[in-house]
Amino acid sequence: MGIDLPMLWAIIILFGLMMYVVMDGFDLGIGLIFPFFRNKDDRDVMMNTVAPVWDGNETWLVLGGAGLLAAFPVAYSVILSAFYLPLILMLVGLIFRGVAFEFRFKASDRSRGWWDAAFVGGSVLATFCQGLTLGGFIEGIAVRDGRYVGGAFDWFSAFSIFTGLGLLAAYALLGGTWLILKTEGLLQIRMKLLARTLVWVLLLFIGAISLWTPLAHERVAARWFSWPNFGWFMPVPLLVLWSVWRLFKALRGDNDVAPFVYTLLLIFLGYSGLGISLWPHIVPPALSIDQAAGPPQSLGFALVGALLIVPLILMYTAWGYWVFRGKVRHGDGYH
Repeated sequence: MGIDLPMLWAIIILFGLMMYVVMDGFDLGIGLIFPFFRNKDDRDVMMNTVAPVWDGNETWLVLGGAGLLAAFPVAYSVILSAFYLPLILMLVGLIFRGVAFEFRFKASDRSRGWWDAAFVGGSVLATFCQGLTLGGFIEGIAVRDGRYVGGAFDWFSAFSIFTGLGLLAAYALLGGTWLILKTEGLLQIRMKLLARTLVWVLLLFIGAISLWTPLAHERVAARWFSWPNFGWFMPVPLLVLWSVWRLFKALRGDNDVAPFVYTLLLIFLGYSGLGISLWPHIVPPALSIDQAAGPPQSLGFALVGALLIVPLILMYTAWGYWVFRGKVRHGDGYH
């Protein structure tokens, strides 16, 4: 029996995107909660928790995009044609926050506020545009004969705006729990209080999107609520509720690692729910994974490179986080 190359490539791309959401999610989340902390020393500590590692997180986004081009060229052309505007705006946001990282630490007290604003604005823009793209993707893409036939603003809708706001809440919570892990003292206490509010906000968005999606799309409703699928997939929403309960308990306890772990679990469950709703479509509702896959020769050739590169990325990422492990305190810095 031969290897199912399209399926294997789909797993690689999904893994790369999930790693991006995790690694860059708390990075962007710090920018989202930046306005709640006005003290310069607190802001320095917040940025220093990710300063040594932030610029490697987009590697996973590049991997997902490059993998899509190599393995599913039809899907790549359709998705980029449909979401040019939000994706370009996302890149603009990432550029602004990247520049702000470098210049803020070298700026005078007089000009630092501008770089703080660039850091916050870039984080909000990048995150919200990712949410807009996700919402438009879930709603479906107009495809005919393997080409995008929709308009430039088909991605813009009430649902995509709502998913954009939901992703802001998710990344903010991820960033807050990361800071609980990496900080201490009064800053950590304030972060725990903020995280409790963010959990309720995120739970509201999860519930609303979970209801909105099947009500608006019959294919999604059929996937979740037909038998025996309902029995197989029911653990996902139950695990979401259990994770929220455990997260609230962790935010009232002394374990600094647990809040971040349970937030990661929530993100993973949301990602799993999305996969259940859309599988096996890589361009919903028009193209499945097999329909959009490139020639087997191309998939096999590119797979050799991916199987070499992905372990290397995992190793140097793990090494970077290991080297910069531990708490970040006032006076520890980015130089």
